[in-house]
Amino acid sequence: MTETGAVVRTGFVDRVEHMDELRSLLAEVAEGRGGRAIVVDSVSGMGKSALLQAFETEAAASHEQGACRVVSVRCQPSIGSALHYGGIVDLLLQLARDQEVKQPGVFRRLLSFTGQGVVRSAPEVLSAIVPGLGALFTVGKEVAEASLASGSMPFDSLLPFQQGAAAQIVDALLDLVRQGPPTVVLIDDIQHGDPSSLLVLDRLLRRLPGEPLGLVLSHTTDGAYVDGPGSTIEDLLHDWAKDGLLRRRVLNGLPEDAVAELVRSRHPEAPPTLSQQLSRLTAGHAVFVTLCLEEWSPDAGPTVELPNSLSRVVEERLRLLTEPDRELLMIGATQGETFLSRTVADVKGAPHDEVMERLRLIAAQHRLILPAQPPGWARLDASDCYRFEHSALCGVVYDQQTPQQMRSRHARIATALTTGPMDGMPLERRLEIARHLRNGGTECLLASAEVHYGLARDAAMEGLSFAEAERHCEEVIKAVRDLPQQEESRDQWLVQAVELLLSLTEVRWRGQHQPAGGPDIDALAAEAEAAARRCCSPELAIRTTLLRGKTLLATQGLVPSLDKLRAAVELAEQHGDPVPLFVARVEYGRQVSKRRLADGLAQLREAERMYASDARLGGTSDPVLQHARNLGEMQLGITLYDSGQLSEAEARLSRCVQRLRDEPLKAELPIALNYLAQVHMGLGAYEDAEEVLGEALAFEADRGGDSGWHAYNKALLAHLLIQQPAKRGRALELIADAWAETERTWLANLVPIVRNLYAEILLLAADEPGELLDQADRLAVATCVETQRSGMIRSEIAAHSLRSRILLRRGDTVGAQEQARQAVRILDEVGDMPALRTEEVLYHSAVVLAAGGLREAASALLQRARREIDRKAEQVSDDLSRDRFRTRVPLNNAILHGEGFDQ
Repeated sequence: MTETGAVVRTGFVDRVEHMDELRSLLAEVAEGRGGRAIVVDSVSGMGKSALLQAFETEAAASHEQGACRVVSVRCQPSIGSALHYGGIVDLLLQLARDQEVKQPGVFRRLLSFTGQGVVRSAPEVLSAIVPGLGALFTVGKEVAEASLASGSMPFDSLLPFQQGAAAQIVDALLDLVRQGPPTVVLIDDIQHGDPSSLLVLDRLLRRLPGEPLGLVLSHTTDGAYVDGPGSTIEDLLHDWAKDGLLRRRVLNGLPEDAVAELVRSRHPEAPPTLSQQLSRLTAGHAVFVTLCLEEWSPDAGPTVELPNSLSRVVEERLRLLTEPDRELLMIGATQGETFLSRTVADVKGAPHDEVMERLRLIAAQHRLILPAQPPGWARLDASDCYRFEHSALCGVVYDQQTPQQMRSRHARIATALTTGPMDGMPLERRLEIARHLRNGGTECLLASAEVHYGLARDAAMEGLSFAEAERHCEEVIKAVRDLPQQEESRDQWLVQAVELLLSLTEVRWRGQHQPAGGPDIDALAAEAEAAARRCCSPELAIRTTLLRGKTLLATQGLVPSLDKLRAAVELAEQHGDPVPLFVARVEYGRQVSKRRLADGLAQLREAERMYASDARLGGTSDPVLQHARNLGEMQLGITLYDSGQLSEAEARLSRCVQRLRDEPLKAELPIALNYLAQVHMGLGAYEDAEEVLGEALAFEADRGGDSGWHAYNKALLAHLLIQQPAKRGRALELIADAWAETERTWLANLVPIVRNLYAEILLLAADEPGELLDQADRLAVATCVETQRSGMIRSEIAAHSLRSRILLRRGDTVGAQEQARQAVRILDEVGDMPALRTEEVLYHSAVVLAAGGLREAASALLQRARREIDRKAEQVSDDLSRDRFRTRVPLNNAILHGEGFDQ
């Protein structure tokens, strides 16, 4: 958002209905009934900006000072979508100005420039205004920086930073609003908004009810078609409207009386029929009405011609200029709607004084450009600044060039703007340079890759703005692929960009080759792996092999992933560096546990030994190693539980949870709490499990945003509550919410677990055959199908066992026996599995076989289940817990007493 940029000067007329709604919103806010939002939609040129400007002017004139305030910001058309937190910073600064009177000096330094004329960065400004945010940005930067350096990217744990930052920013924004008069915020051209600002806006909308704040957005719908440049914003607005967070209002063409008013204001001497002609020809489109009025003269009478296109009008005006002046405007249009005389002179290769004078005369004598305030990043440049009268005019001038003229001028503009090192340069200027390098052709490819990679790193680290970082990474990859194969640094840039891009998108991988709207993740990982081999770098080879293991898990399943992860461990062992070896071993141990518990246990114990014995691991505060240590420690605890060592698992996970509670980030805490709750449930400590799950859910609710582990914890809580008849309705609500969130987040390892929990809860809730059982069966069948591809055997076994119970309840004994045998057969082939109780599969299979009259086979399975209970009971260290394990856990009690065996 910016204070510069071309706005169509249509003049403001009519719009009675829309103005009345805005006045109503202002009145509600002023009377303490605020808390709602409106979006004004239209195609470009209909007068949305004029509407907001007129409303702001009227509000300032009609309300007593201090009674109410209107604050307006506008999104930048060229770089706005990449300017992380751009709009929010503008908004906070304007709100902060009001506090300068109450707290002199607190914000003054933020509202000006430094001695070097550089605008403060968004994180700096936000950290100064938002309490506690500076510490969050600092820790997030440290984690991201270390992650980039090591190649192990914990962006699954960095995502909470961004959610936490958004929550704190909204808190600060609402505090500033409450400290001043009731406020209406106007945001013009939201289609140019950056993702970080939109994330904050999303949270703000959800907290609007009851606040002394109203919100008005204007939205140009030109690019809002499917896969269009504005489709993301359109989808977001649609979801907000669907959720009741805002109302949408369409701004159509000017009505006849409004056109007549505009004609009278511009040409009082015009005949009455002129406005009728204009209304008929333009359909009230404000830009066309304005352009036609500008071309009309009194000697033309009531006749007016609608141009076939805007280009026809613009070309007529350009013909009045000399060829050198036309060239200056083409260079200006290449820079953008707003351009600098110094840049035009540098590109043209002409004296700056001469160019300044020619531009001054063009502005004075022709209806093409207007003097403007320079953007913040250029205010100390020795340059005049101009803007085109409107964006359409700029576009037509730009299109007068040949493709190579455009490329050459973009390249020269990038060079002209690069007046010093990128370090310390304002983000807005860097984004301007990057934009021109992108369009500068083959000569700019390497420079474009370098600049965009720098922007990606800074967006991820400095501002925790991951969506913006993704876009820059994609530009790096696009540029690098177009470089000649013999370019020395090509492979290095490719590896770095792919590694960062895949790490940023990892939280959205959905068990398929392409996350929605994203890249082919496994093809990218394979491309980076091959590039690393060509670089002959062991460090890059280990990192890209590990990364490939992760993409294979998402796209092809567990088995091919394990092969690649094991290869990463072997490469790290050969290399001899303990850091990548530790990280690779933890990742391999976590995943191989899903297939072979004993192998996972061995890898995780070895990783624990390494961490304890090597000062290069345990003696450092490296956040990446801390992240790997946390994941490894909690995975070892739950793997011990899955192996039957219940007391050791409980002790380890309790220690791990307590340590994570004391960490500033607490990123992995919901996972550790999930594991601890499972152990409590396995030992019959249901009150403790419910308390732990409540803590996990509250923690993530405060942090905000969807999370796969939040969904899993909700599903576990639902499974606890379904055992209590009075809480059955609550359990069904919880599991439905948990499954919906699981579908949105789609962590490949959690999807089948939550789906199976959903199926079991429906089975337990069903009093008789019917829709609940049918739905449970559909869910179990879906897991059976999915796990054939994913290799998640534990969930496949559980799904077959669930189907045997469902079919038995339906009276299909033969089908139930087939599913029960399948579950036991796979279990016997693979042995104990994580997130699966062997005794549970054996017991339910025994009940199914007994129901079919197969008493001997059923009895054998029941005895095996009892031996499992005895084996695990021996691992419980104290008598009270052991007795509770045997008697209070319903499954264990049923196994020991043979419940259901004689039915």
